[in-house]
Amino acid sequence: MSLFASISVPLAVSPVAKPFLPWAENGTPEAACRNTDPSVSCRLVWNISKNTGFTEFWATWLDKPLSTLLWITLTFVVALIVKNIAHRMITKVTLGMAEGTMSERVRDRSRTVFEGSPALLNRRRAQRAQTLGSVLRSIASIIIMGTAAFSILGSLGLNLAPILASASVIGVAVGFGAQNIVKDFLAGLFMLLEDQYGVGDVIDVGSAKGTVEAVTLRVTRMRDVDGVVWYVPNGEIKKVGNESQNWGRAVLDIPVDINEDTEKVKEILQATADQLVADAPWSDIVLEQPSVWGVQALAGDAIVIRVVLKTVPGRQGDIARELRERVKRAFDEAGVTVATPAP
Repeated sequence: MSLFASISVPLAVSPVAKPFLPWAENGTPEAACRNTDPSVSCRLVWNISKNTGFTEFWATWLDKPLSTLLWITLTFVVALIVKNIAHRMITKVTLGMAEGTMSERVRDRSRTVFEGSPALLNRRRAQRAQTLGSVLRSIASIIIMGTAAFSILGSLGLNLAPILASASVIGVAVGFGAQNIVKDFLAGLFMLLEDQYGVGDVIDVGSAKGTVEAVTLRVTRMRDVDGVVWYVPNGEIKKVGNESQNWGRAVLDIPVDINEDTEKVKEILQATADQLVADAPWSDIVLEQPSVWGVQALAGDAIVIRVVLKTVPGRQGDIARELRERVKRAFDEAGVTVATPAP
């Protein structure tokens, strides 16, 4: 046996790594958290502290409350962000719907005198956009924040089934009780979307006729020629006649004695109407040359001759009254007798 073989050399033993922190302990997060599948927060606490006692305290008393609070805060913040984005999108869409798809340059180029001034059109668009945007933003807020609230309640461990069942029953009861209000709101929403009428228009809804003073999603407020204010629920409006959209037409049925020469009377009416159109300020109100359509009816001892003038919207009555006065003077000068039609 050689000398080198008889000499035993002890093996080098690697030193045991000491924990970085003086209170750090060896172990696993599963053991410290007393759970085979510890939560992310408990595992993070163990990895930072390496202390079994603190980790057990965290897992027992702080893990679930703080995790729930963090989840509630995160849900609330996300809901606010989504609501803000939804509100911005709704505002942009409603403004686009109110202004239409036509560019401003093309709209200004194609606008005619009877379509209203740019200020009036802008006011109408702003009103529509404001009303629609307000309703849609409220609906979006209710949906988003309601979803967040139910998510938070679920994270707190509440049983949502009875709450949803109660909400369904209450919703059905409210739906039956407030179906007329819902109908008014839907009718007002589509009325605004389609721009059927707006503030300043003269409309006839069958039960009332007058100038629109205010339009909401539930009711339309209008004032008639006698100064009476009418409040008409939008859901009750089955049909509406708008005298202020695009253009109007003044229609005059002039009765004359049956023995009068119809051609002579037609010439007088045409000349009187042409003179009216040539005079200011009526020349800016009448859009086309007046037309005498001819004999409209034979009523007893009278012949009814119709005269029509195409006007800017809402000025039909002014033109008709002025033309009647001039026709009366022209008939007096020409010796034409105005008759009373038989009933």
